Amino acid sequence: MNHLERVALTLQHKEPDRVSVYPLLNGISRILVGADYKTWATNAKVCADAYIKVTEKFDLDVIVTLTDLSVEAADFGQKLIYPKNEAAHPDFSDRLIKSVDEYSIIKRLNPKETPRMSEHIKLCDLLIKAKGQEVPIVAFVFGPLGILGMLRGEENLFVDILEEPEKIKAPLEAITETLIDYVDALMDTGVHAIMLDTLFASQSIMSKKMWVETEGPLVKRIAEHIHKRGCMVMIHNCGNGIYFDVQIETMKPEAISFLHLPDDCKSIEEVKEKYGSVTTLIGNVSPTWIINATANEVEIECKSKIDALKRDGGFILATGCEYPANASFDNAEVMIKVAKEYGKYSK
Repeated sequence: MNHLERVALTLQHKEPDRVSVYPLLNGISRILVGADYKTWATNAKVCADAYIKVTEKFDLDVIVTLTDLSVEAADFGQKLIYPKNEAAHPDFSDRLIKSVDEYSIIKRLNPKETPRMSEHIKLCDLLIKAKGQEVPIVAFVFGPLGILGMLRGEENLFVDILEEPEKIKAPLEAITETLIDYVDALMDTGVHAIMLDTLFASQSIMSKKMWVETEGPLVKRIAEHIHKRGCMVMIHNCGNGIYFDVQIETMKPEAISFLHLPDDCKSIEEVKEKYGSVTTLIGNVSPTWIINATANEVEIECKSKIDALKRDGGFILATGCEYPANASFDNAEVMIKVAKEYGKYSK
């Protein structure tokens, strides 16, 4: 059974040969090709080579094309900082939108003609051609509110949502229209799924009601467009108290990648009971914890996740967010070994 077959059965809530596994070995993959972070994140060929090498070296079941969360924001004009060995991030002292009156500068873009989104499209094309017949390729896209937060600053955006809600409608519409064009271009490459990062849909950021009223209708449009084209929708959200219920209702995702428990669950067992037959659960090993954990601790943690979530398929063992980009690969190898040996399904 190859990776694509294994994950396909998992997503159908059937039991394959073993639990699928992919620690999110994203930025750390740059080490295998000797690239600095900026080169890896902005050069599709370098990034593709790194993803191919890390996938083959560690026998990963999925490739998710996360480079950093600033891809889309950069193309809208946000100035970025590119540390040598860390992910790019906005220049926090120089946000593109400095007042509510500047939201009007946000216009619909053609992602095929912008620097970073076009490079991500190329990355997906290269990965599909190299590995798409054997490994699921999942294209990573930041959600509309996340992008606008990058441009305005999350705290300022939150205040604007409360005090000037009409001012954010036009820029969010322009961003959403751009993202629909963007996912179209990504799907044209043949990717198997689009993973939307919806960080704002969690208690970490805003109330459930506020998310439903602001980003909910926008991601619903994007998700419906993806599904109409026969592609899968996945969600990534590493916020605390993620809103599984309204996101499932809004986007009908085939899978959710998560770090913390949903707001309406008190245990991982309850997550399986409540949502395990509705969507595939991806996660939820903590990447910050794994840095200092011993191999034995990682083994115990991964076995506990498998025990709670593997029944009837619908579970992929993974870190709940990106594996630390400057850590050792050692504990990732432990996760993979546990999935392969302990995560076998009895036939």
